[in-house]
Amino acid sequence: MQVPFFQIDAFTTTRFKGNPAAVMVLPSFPSDEVLQTIAAENNLPETAFLVPREKDYHLRWFTPAVEVPLCGHATLASAAVVLERLDVKGDTVSFSTASGILNVWRNDGRYVLDFPSRQSEKVMIPAAMASALNATPVEVYSSQYNYLVLLDNAKTVRELRPDFAAISGFDRPGLIVTAQGDEGFDFVSRYFAPAKGIPEDPVTGAAHCMLAPYWAAKTGKSAFRAYQASQRGGEVTCRLSGDRVELEGSCIFFIEGHAEIEL
Repeated sequence: MQVPFFQIDAFTTTRFKGNPAAVMVLPSFPSDEVLQTIAAENNLPETAFLVPREKDYHLRWFTPAVEVPLCGHATLASAAVVLERLDVKGDTVSFSTASGILNVWRNDGRYVLDFPSRQSEKVMIPAAMASALNATPVEVYSSQYNYLVLLDNAKTVRELRPDFAAISGFDRPGLIVTAQGDEGFDFVSRYFAPAKGIPEDPVTGAAHCMLAPYWAAKTGKSAFRAYQASQRGGEVTCRLSGDRVELEGSCIFFIEGHAEIEL
C-alpha cells in the first residue's frame, strides 16, 4: 500500500536546521511492531503517524526505538501537513493523542501548539550527574519524564560534551540542560535522550513544556524566546498560561511523496 509521506524540518525557517520529522498519513494504525519498524527505517528523531477521523486526527509519535507520549516538533510538522497539504482552507487542527487533545493553529505564517505544562520539583543532585555531563550542575529538577539541570551560563550549555552512555543509565528517559540565555534569547537549552534512541534531540517541544514553567518560576515572566543549542539549532517561542504551554514556531518541507508499506 502507498501512503503519503513527508519529511519536514520543524522549529526553523531554514532547511537542514531545526528538527527533522517524518509524517505519514495512514487509513488506520497497524500493529505497534509495524509502526516501530517504520520509525526505525526512517531513522529520524520522530516519525508521526496520522489517521484522519471525522473531526480531527489521531496522532502517535515514535522515535527509532520507542513510542513517546508527547512530541512537539513532530506535532508541528503534522499540523503543517494537514493545513498546507490536506486541508489548505483550514487554520486550525486538533490531534487526539496520548497526552490528550492538542490544538494547533496558524499565526502569521507560524504555528502555535497548545500543550500541557510539565511541572518539576527540585531534587538533590545525583552523584553521577557531573561526570555524565562533564560539567558542574548548579541545581537539578525532576519530573516523571526528565531531569532538568541548570548550568552556570549559556557558553557551558553550548559547548557541553556529555557522556551519552552514562546519561542512558539515569532513572529518567531524558535530560534537559539549560542556562540563562545569550544572543537575545531568554534561555538556552539542549536535550539528551539516549535511552529513547536519540543521543541528542535537535529541538524538543516537549522539553519546553518543562522549561517554560521552570523559567517562569525563576524570573516571574510568562513568555520566552528560547534557543535549543544543538548542532542544527532551533528557536521556540514559549508562553505559559495556567497549566498549558503555547509553543510557537515555523517549519519547512523537505521531502514529499509516498511510502510503500504493508498494513
